[in-house]
Amino acid sequence: MISKLPRWVEFGALLLALLAGSVNAIGLLGFQHQAISHLSGTVTLMGSHLFDDLSTSFHLFLVIASFLLGSVFSGFFMEGTALKLGRRYGVALCIEGGLLLSAMYFINRDMLTGQYLASAACGLQNAMITTFSGAVVRTTHMTGVITDLGLMIGQTLRGYGFDKRKAKLFVCILVGFLFGGTLGAICYERYQANALVLPAILAFTMAIAYWLYLAITQPISKTMR
Repeated sequence: MISKLPRWVEFGALLLALLAGSVNAIGLLGFQHQAISHLSGTVTLMGSHLFDDLSTSFHLFLVIASFLLGSVFSGFFMEGTALKLGRRYGVALCIEGGLLLSAMYFINRDMLTGQYLASAACGLQNAMITTFSGAVVRTTHMTGVITDLGLMIGQTLRGYGFDKRKAKLFVCILVGFLFGGTLGAICYERYQANALVLPAILAFTMAIAYWLYLAITQPISKTMR
């Protein structure tokens, strides 16, 4: 349950949502105006082109498949579904940062491989945070967050209790994604695809901060599990 999660979860979720929001903004502005961090629109576009533009449909299929592969890697690598310090979140964040830097390299050379790598990075993060919080928190798209907030408000109007901790977590994610989009757009206008350096650096920084936190709070033997 969210009420049992450690207090730093909100801050971590905000930063991860900021990361995803910036990637998505860069994708919308630069990757053929396509969203990167979520796939509903991509699947719809693929369906709309399925019988009249096979090359576009195949490209969109590869974007979806890349997101799926990122999620598969996270599911294989993370070894569990419950929040537990010492799991490999830092390594996963470094891999995400590496994927984003690789995406920047290929995009600067007008290669679609860059878009696939960026999609894989978002798939990895989305699945990692599902694992991180027991399938409660998603930081790469806001549909579920806003839906859950609406449900909570509706239930409160009917007289049910209001989970302030849960609401705080969702608001942090929403705010992070919003400002991530703002930062991504500002950086893209100035640096184009090189703006992906921003979320990549954020991923590496979070990984280092996580490892430092583990070193301070957990014995070495536990952090390596």
